[in-house]
Amino acid sequence: MRLSIRGLAIAAALLWGGAILCVALTNLASPSYGMNFLQTMSSVYPWFHASRTLGDVVIGTLDGLVDGAVAGLLFAWLYNSFAGHRGEA
Repeated sequence: MRLSIRGLAIAAALLWGGAILCVALTNLASPSYGMNFLQTMSSVYPWFHASRTLGDVVIGTLDGLVDGAVAGLLFAWLYNSFAGHRGEA
Protein backbone atom coordinates (compact mmCIF):
# COMPACT_ATOMS: atom_id res chain seq x y z
CA MET A 1 0.00 0.00 0.00
CA ARG A 2 1.29 3.44 -0.90
CA LEU A 3 0.54 6.70 0.85
CA SER A 4 -0.74 9.78 -0.93
CA ILE A 5 2.12 12.27 -0.67
CA ARG A 6 -0.18 15.23 -1.25
CA GLY A 7 -2.81 13.94 1.17
CA LEU A 8 -0.35 13.30 3.98
CA ALA A 9 1.36 16.65 3.43
CA ILE A 10 -1.98 18.47 3.70
CA ALA A 11 -3.09 16.45 6.73
CA ALA A 12 0.18 16.99 8.59
CA ALA A 13 0.16 20.70 7.74
CA LEU A 14 -3.36 21.15 9.08
CA LEU A 15 -2.65 19.09 12.18
CA TRP A 16 0.58 20.86 13.16
CA GLY A 17 -0.52 24.34 12.10
CA GLY A 18 -3.84 23.80 13.89
CA ALA A 19 -2.08 22.68 17.06
CA ILE A 20 0.05 25.81 17.15
CA LEU A 21 -3.00 27.96 16.35
CA CYS A 22 -5.07 26.42 19.16
CA VAL A 23 -2.32 26.76 21.76
CA ALA A 24 -1.48 30.32 20.69
CA LEU A 25 -5.12 31.47 20.71
CA THR A 26 -5.73 29.88 24.10
CA ASN A 27 -2.57 31.60 25.34
CA LEU A 28 -4.04 34.96 24.28
CA ALA A 29 -7.04 34.29 26.53
CA SER A 30 -5.06 32.73 29.40
CA PRO A 31 -1.46 34.01 29.52
CA SER A 32 0.02 31.07 31.39
CA TYR A 33 -1.44 28.39 29.08
CA GLY A 34 1.09 26.70 26.80
CA MET A 35 3.81 29.27 27.40
CA ASN A 36 6.56 26.63 27.57
CA PHE A 37 5.35 25.12 24.29
CA LEU A 38 5.23 28.53 22.59
CA GLN A 39 8.70 29.44 23.85
CA THR A 40 10.00 26.14 22.50
CA MET A 41 8.37 26.83 19.14
CA SER A 42 9.89 30.32 19.10
CA SER A 43 13.33 28.71 19.44
CA VAL A 44 12.57 26.43 16.46
CA TYR A 45 10.90 28.93 14.11
CA PRO A 46 13.03 32.05 13.57
CA TRP A 47 10.14 34.42 12.71
CA PHE A 48 7.85 33.32 15.53
CA HIS A 49 8.09 34.93 18.96
CA ALA A 50 6.06 34.03 22.01
CA SER A 51 5.07 37.67 22.59
CA ARG A 52 1.28 37.08 22.76
CA THR A 53 0.27 39.18 19.76
CA LEU A 54 -2.18 38.30 17.02
CA GLY A 55 0.58 38.77 14.43
CA ASP A 56 2.72 36.16 16.16
CA VAL A 57 -0.23 33.77 16.26
CA VAL A 58 -0.55 34.11 12.47
CA ILE A 59 3.20 33.72 11.91
CA GLY A 60 3.38 30.69 14.19
CA THR A 61 0.42 29.10 12.44
CA LEU A 62 1.96 29.69 9.01
CA ASP A 63 5.29 28.29 10.18
CA GLY A 64 3.48 25.24 11.53
CA LEU A 65 1.57 24.76 8.29
CA VAL A 66 4.75 24.86 6.21
CA ASP A 67 6.71 22.67 8.63
CA GLY A 68 3.88 20.13 8.86
CA ALA A 69 3.54 19.99 5.08
CA VAL A 70 7.25 19.38 4.60
CA ALA A 71 7.30 16.73 7.34
CA GLY A 72 4.24 14.97 5.91
CA LEU A 73 5.66 15.08 2.39
CA LEU A 74 9.00 13.64 3.51
CA PHE A 75 7.35 10.95 5.62
CA ALA A 76 5.07 9.81 2.79
CA TRP A 77 7.92 9.88 0.27
CA LEU A 78 10.18 7.82 2.53
CA TYR A 79 7.40 5.39 3.35
CA ASN A 80 6.54 4.91 -0.31
CA SER A 81 10.17 4.42 -1.26
CA PHE A 82 10.59 1.63 1.32
CA ALA A 83 7.12 0.11 0.91
CA GLY A 84 7.85 -0.53 -2.75
CA HIS A 85 10.62 -2.94 -1.73
CA ARG A 86 8.42 -5.08 0.48
CA GLY A 87 9.47 -8.72 0.58
CA GLU A 88 12.97 -8.07 -0.78
CA ALA A 89 15.94 -8.73 1.47
